[in-house]
Amino acid sequence: MSVKTLPLPTRLGAGMLGILLIAANLRVGFVTVGPLLDGMRLDLGLSAGEAGLLAGLPLLAFAICSPVAPALARALGLDRAAWLSLLLLATGIVLRSVALPGMIWVGTAFLGAGIAFLNVLMPSLVKRQFPSKVSFVTGIYTSMQGAVAAIGAAVVVPIAGASPLAWRLALGCWAGLTLLALAVLVPWMRGREPRASATQATVHASRSPWTSLLGWQVTLFMGLQSLTYYVFTAWLPGIEKTHGVPENEAGIHMALFLLVGVGASLGTGVAMTRMPDQRAVGLAGSLLALAAFLGLALAPSLMLLWIISGAVACGSLIVVALSLFSLRAANHAQAAELSGMAQSVGYAIAGAGPLAFGLLFDATGAFKLPLLLAAGSTLLLCVLAVLVGRARTIE
Repeated sequence: MSVKTLPLPTRLGAGMLGILLIAANLRVGFVTVGPLLDGMRLDLGLSAGEAGLLAGLPLLAFAICSPVAPALARALGLDRAAWLSLLLLATGIVLRSVALPGMIWVGTAFLGAGIAFLNVLMPSLVKRQFPSKVSFVTGIYTSMQGAVAAIGAAVVVPIAGASPLAWRLALGCWAGLTLLALAVLVPWMRGREPRASATQATVHASRSPWTSLLGWQVTLFMGLQSLTYYVFTAWLPGIEKTHGVPENEAGIHMALFLLVGVGASLGTGVAMTRMPDQRAVGLAGSLLALAAFLGLALAPSLMLLWIISGAVACGSLIVVALSLFSLRAANHAQAAELSGMAQSVGYAIAGAGPLAFGLLFDATGAFKLPLLLAAGSTLLLCVLAVLVGRARTIE
């Protein structure tokens, strides 16, 4: 029996379960790399620059694959596209953990492609299943992905244990969560998806964000706030290690970073509904990110303070960035185009962050210069927060 033929309450419950299981897989696959990155470097013989490239590879996949996801959904149907994206993600997790030459790179690329497709498809799934509760459901699934990522960051080091090769098991075990989602979503593959109505299929003429200064400002804001988040998740454990923080404790700190970010995201969503525009909340998040990078570089003895500051910043800024796709667009068609542009170009910018951070560490043998340059990028983020936060649309 297809889920699509079930009574409405049962179908809604099944839809929520499926959305939550997909969300549980959206971050944990790459966030868990950070706490193990030093051990992986030693085992695989990677330089810090190569390790940074490995950490940033999923983001490059996001940049390349995000524009393809809508076409995939049109060709296969939304449910089949989501299911195949999960299958690609599971394949990537398994290949990344196989002890064969080059598989760490192939698997990481597959993992990034799967998550990229799912990131783009999730809003469509939510809108189809819960058209009157989009914001509510989006808040729930965003919290789910952050919470599972936090749990993963906390337990990945204990799973790895003392063996230098056990990082493969610690990263590969998350394929089980993806396989669970695949199994639960099988019933959605049965039956035919309803065709879009003529009204839904109509594309309204509007200015392309690619030709708009505001569109590029939103895109750069998306890229720089993502760069901030992924530099933290990729290199925070390594930064702590240089200051004598044990690996297990660094994993717990990463979990704290992610959990505080979940709370910041929820709080920002509530706060934004009560504000005339997004300048104040965007600037506040950017200033907290600036303080975190400067603090880690100049006052590392207050490590926990800077971790919490960075967590609040990242949790807040991602909500602002995702909201701008709709708030700065004149209609739904333009919002979709702006989202595709911002995620594609933005993740390309973000993907360069962990790589550049690692290369600078290789060149200097310390994290101070990379952290100061990351702080410099947040100064630009502060300026962009004021520009994109004004209440206006692309016209």
